[in-house]
Amino acid sequence: MGNRYLEGVFAPIEHEYTLTDLKVTGAIPDHLDGRYLRNGPNPVGELDPALYHWFIGDGMVHGVRLRDGRAEWYRNRWVRGPVTARALDERLPRRMDDVSGIGANTNVIGHAGRTLALIEGGVPNYELTEELDTVGVCDFDGTLTGGYTAHPKRDPETGELHAVSYSFQRGNKVQYSVIGVDGRARRTVDIEVSGAPMMHDFSLTENYIVFYDLPVTFDARQAVEMTVPRALRLPVRLLLSALVGRVPIPNPPGTRQNRPSRDRRMPYRWNPRYPARLGVMPRAGGNQDVRWFDIEPCYVFHPMNAYEDGDTIVLDVVRYATMFAGDYHGPNDGPPALDRWEIDLSGSKVRQNRVDDRAQEFSRVDGRRTGRRHRYGYAPAVGVDLGGSPQLLKHDFVAGTTAARSFGPGKSLGEFVFEPSAPDAAEDDGVLMGFVYDAPSDTSDLAILDAGTLEDVARVHLPHRVPAGFHGNWIPSA
Repeated sequence: MGNRYLEGVFAPIEHEYTLTDLKVTGAIPDHLDGRYLRNGPNPVGELDPALYHWFIGDGMVHGVRLRDGRAEWYRNRWVRGPVTARALDERLPRRMDDVSGIGANTNVIGHAGRTLALIEGGVPNYELTEELDTVGVCDFDGTLTGGYTAHPKRDPETGELHAVSYSFQRGNKVQYSVIGVDGRARRTVDIEVSGAPMMHDFSLTENYIVFYDLPVTFDARQAVEMTVPRALRLPVRLLLSALVGRVPIPNPPGTRQNRPSRDRRMPYRWNPRYPARLGVMPRAGGNQDVRWFDIEPCYVFHPMNAYEDGDTIVLDVVRYATMFAGDYHGPNDGPPALDRWEIDLSGSKVRQNRVDDRAQEFSRVDGRRTGRRHRYGYAPAVGVDLGGSPQLLKHDFVAGTTAARSFGPGKSLGEFVFEPSAPDAAEDDGVLMGFVYDAPSDTSDLAILDAGTLEDVARVHLPHRVPAGFHGNWIPSA
C-alpha cells in the first residue's frame, strides 16, 4: 500500500547537507541579513506506509543564510528527539534521559537569542544552534513544562510570545502562556475546554485571546493500538477513555515512545459528538473570564490574523468542513477555504462569511500586523492532500480583491513569509520568501518575491528537493 505523504514532493530526503556559495538568480536585497528557516516532517527509519501520518514524521529544519547580497549557506538537519536520534544510531543530546517522542517537526522561530524547533501536543520542543544542530530540550529555562505549541504569536509592540498549548495529558484544560523577551514564562493560565481537543492554533488581538475548541479530539483506541501489547489493550483503553479529557494524566500507561516504530499514526480523529465553539478571554483574564460562542462544526488549523473592530473581533481563518474523518494519513478531508468570522462581543453570535473558495493553506500576514487590522494576507493555493499547487494568492481586504501568481507547470509551493524592507516600511513594502519545488528536476529554490507585485526578486537554487513541510520564519541576525 502506498502513502501520498511519502511520495513526490512529500518524499523524505536521506542526507544532511552543508552547501556554500549557492547559485543565485537575480539580486538578493541588501537588507536581508539573517536566516530563512523552515521545519517539516522527514521520517527516518523503517516505516509501514499504511501506518504513517504526515504529522508524525521526524522534524527536519532547512535553512538558508543570506548576507551582503549572497546566499552563504544551506543546511538541513534532523531535530534530534530521542526517537529520531536512535533511528540515526546516535547518542541522545544532553538533558534527554526522561524525554520521549520525535524531534519537533512543525515550526522554527527565533526568540531571546535562541533558535527553537517547535511542535505541539505535549511533545518536547528543542533549541538549535545557529547552524541548526540540536542543543537539547527547550523548557524556557525551566519555567514551562508539559510541552508548548507550534504556533506562538509575537506581540509586535512588546516582543513577548503568546501561546495556547494542548495535550491529552492535561485533562480538560489547555494552557495560555506568555514568554517574556528574556525567554522565560512570566504568566500561565489553565483554561477549561470540553474535553481533549487538538487545538493547533489560537488568535491574538490587542486585548483578547481567542480559543478554537473544535471537534478533532484524542482517540484513546488508536493510541493504545500504537503502543500497548495486544493482551493489555482492552484494560488500558478503558482506563484512558475514562480519564482523557476529564482529569490530568501525568504518566499515561502505554503512551511513552522512546524508540523508533513502524507505526506512525496520529491519535486524533474527527468527533461529531464534540461541540464546536470559540472562546474569548481578556489578555489579563483567567478561566472564569472566558466567554464561549457556539459555531457550526468545522476545523481550523490556521487563522490568518485577528483584530478588534469596536465590539467585534474579526478572524480571518482557513476553514475545513471536517478533519481526520475519513483519511488518517494527513489533512485530506476536502479543500480548505478562506473565511471571515466576526464575533459580536455585545451579543452572543458569530457571523461567518466566505472570502475565497479557492483551496489554500499556510496563510500569513506581515508580522507587524499580528493582532492588528491587516490589509494584505498571503497563502499558497493547495491541491489534493495539501499537495503543492503552482499558485500563490495575495488577498487585499480593503479592495476586496485577490491577486494570483502562477509559477508554472510542475511547480508546487509551501508557506511564504513576509519581511519588510525596513522596520517602518509600509505593510506591503518588502519581500516574501518560501521554497518552490520543481517536479521535473526534483529540486527546490528559495524564492524571494516582491510582496507588492509577487514577481521574482531573486532565487537561491538548491541541487535537491526540499520536501513539503509546515512552517518557517525569517530570523534576522542579532
